[in-house]
Amino acid sequence: MGDQRVQPTADSPEIVAFASRMYDAARKGDTAIFEQALPAGLPPNMTNDKGDSLLMLSTYHGHLPLSRILLSHGADPNRLNDRGQSPLAGAVFKGEGEIVDLLLEAGADVDLGKPSAAEAVVLFKKTDEYGAKFEEARESIRKKREGGIGGTKGAFEMM
Repeated sequence: MGDQRVQPTADSPEIVAFASRMYDAARKGDTAIFEQALPAGLPPNMTNDKGDSLLMLSTYHGHLPLSRILLSHGADPNRLNDRGQSPLAGAVFKGEGEIVDLLLEAGADVDLGKPSAAEAVVLFKKTDEYGAKFEEARESIRKKREGGIGGTKGAFEMM
C-alpha cells in the first residue's frame, strides 16, 4: 500500500500555525526565516486575515533588511490591505525614511490607497521630507505608463 498521508488544507491547524509564524517573523524582522522560506516556495505576497502582506508587516515595523529580501523575491510594493492601506503610506506614518526610499525604488505608487502615501505626507506634515521624492516617483510612474524614457512606443512604430 502506498503513502496514506493526508495533505493539509489551507484552514488546517498546521497551515494556520505556520502562517501565524510567518506573520510574526515579518513583524519581528526575522530575515533568517525568510531567506530559507522564500526560495523554498513561500509566497512573497501572502496576506493575513486583515489583508496585510508580509511586506506590509515588515515595512510598518521598520525592518529594512527583511523588506529588501521580500521585494527581491517579488513582494508587491503596491499591494493594499483590506482597509485600502499601502506599505508606503504605513512607512510614511511610522516615519521610516529608509523604507520609504526602498519602496519608492521598488515602484510604490504614492497615490495608491486610502489614505494614499501622498495624502499621509500632507496629513502628518512631512511634505518637506518627502514632497520632492514623491513628485519624482509620480514622474517615473507616468513615464513608465507612457512607454518609458525614450519611449518604446516610437521604437515599435519604426518597425
